[in-house]
Amino acid sequence: MRPRVIVGNRYRMEEGEIEVDSITPIGFLDITPALARESGFLGLVDLLKVAKHGKGENIYLVRFHYVPPRKKRPTKRKPADEKQYPAEACPFRA
Repeated sequence: MRPRVIVGNRYRMEEGEIEVDSITPIGFLDITPALARESGFLGLVDLLKVAKHGKGENIYLVRFHYVPPRKKRPTKRKPADEKQYPAEACPFRA
């Protein structure tokens, strides 16, 4: 089974996105306590509880970074210029 993510693609989260930086096939012996801690787990056992899923036997190290959501700019609408439209044709008048 191959990875379901692609290097360079972004994947939405509740807030922001993650962008995949690299995907590296690794062996079971490459999974160390140091790698587990670097990946944000308390230790090797915690990493393995989360990482082992699906029926595949391949192991991939997927590195990614968080991309925060863009701040939305408030949109300012300009009032219709009365000189631009005759009073009876102005779409902004009730």
